[in-house]
Amino acid sequence: MKNTGNLQGRKKTNVYRMAVIAILSAIAYILMFFEFSIPIMPGFIKMDLSDLPALLGAFAVGPWAGVLIALIKNLLHLTITTTGGVGEMSNFILNALFVLPAGLIYRYKKTKKSAVVGAVVGAVVMAVAGVFTNYLIVYPIYYRIMIPEEVILAAYQAILPGMETIFQSLVVFNLPFNFVKCMISVVIVCLIYNRLIPIFRMSRQKMDEHR
Repeated sequence: MKNTGNLQGRKKTNVYRMAVIAILSAIAYILMFFEFSIPIMPGFIKMDLSDLPALLGAFAVGPWAGVLIALIKNLLHLTITTTGGVGEMSNFILNALFVLPAGLIYRYKKTKKSAVVGAVVGAVVMAVAGVFTNYLIVYPIYYRIMIPEEVILAAYQAILPGMETIFQSLVVFNLPFNFVKCMISVVIVCLIYNRLIPIFRMSRQKMDEHR
């Protein structure tokens, strides 16, 4: 009987996790439609708040849930992609780099301070590591299936003529852009954290009850 109860509890926990992940993935997908350009950035780099639901999922359910939300929203977006899937791949990599460290830090100490520290650490990791993932993985694929390297470099040079290489452009433009983008999510979490506490606590209680 005890084993049966544990099995049913795990099933309920999995159903609850799946429901939270599904809801936040849907919200993240919808937020991807509200992207907009920034005048000081090349036109192919957009700002949106779709990272926020994945961050909340990492806090409410767990770090890997946040990564899964980032994956699902981009798989959904593949149905309407205009970048041959490269934009979605880049978005997933960057989002995962942001929410995974944040979720791991928050998991060990569930306080507002820990949430903010985790999110800031995630922002730094995403901004710095994102330079290298873009330079070594994303942009080379983009060159082959979408836009040649020289055209992308010219887009950066149109804003700042001193740019001589793609790597330099990524450091000067993408690194601070990605950090600021993440910090917007951090600020929103700070503003709404107290309202989110009941949701986070309910998530933990439901998962604890059914373990």
